[in-house]
Amino acid sequence: MARTKEFDPDAALRAAIELFWERGYEATSMADLVEHLGVARASIYATFGGKRELYLKALDRYGELADPDLIQRLSQPGPALPAVRDLIRRFAEGAAGEGARRGCLITNTAVELAPHDAQAARRVEAAWLIQETAIAGALSRAQAQGELSEDRDAHGLARCLVVLLQGIRVAGKASADPGRVRSAAEQALALLD
Repeated sequence: MARTKEFDPDAALRAAIELFWERGYEATSMADLVEHLGVARASIYATFGGKRELYLKALDRYGELADPDLIQRLSQPGPALPAVRDLIRRFAEGAAGEGARRGCLITNTAVELAPHDAQAARRVEAAWLIQETAIAGALSRAQAQGELSEDRDAHGLARCLVVLLQGIRVAGKASADPGRVRSAAEQALALLD
């Protein structure tokens, strides 16, 4: 008869997210995971695979939890441009506020792992594509509603904003000056005029 798991895999996955988010992939050892999750090494391997597999599963879950209503907010009926502006401001405040130094797990993965880990890079690209598509859809609606000039390239502008938002997250993580990200956000907002 198979043994019942003696821990909650979802709770362990959430604990892994926190640890990886705080320390990064490379700086987190399997011993750190065992201690932080409160789960035996063999159980981690049996449930999640090795450290890398656990990281990728944690990254997937983070993507699900990080901003589940992003698309809903950007696709609400009514004026679309205020929702895009609000998104930019939320990114800036998140990057300038308390806890900003740990950044965003997706952005951290882009910097730490994506250059040499194809699976991590695909997950980062997928997350950015979701943002880009949602922003492009909102900008297209803004054009259709007369909020944004028809001669603007909605897809190109959305891609530019995603790159700027990711840069804001990196700057927020690396800089103790919240004015840097707030100023950058104001310039990003100016692109929508």
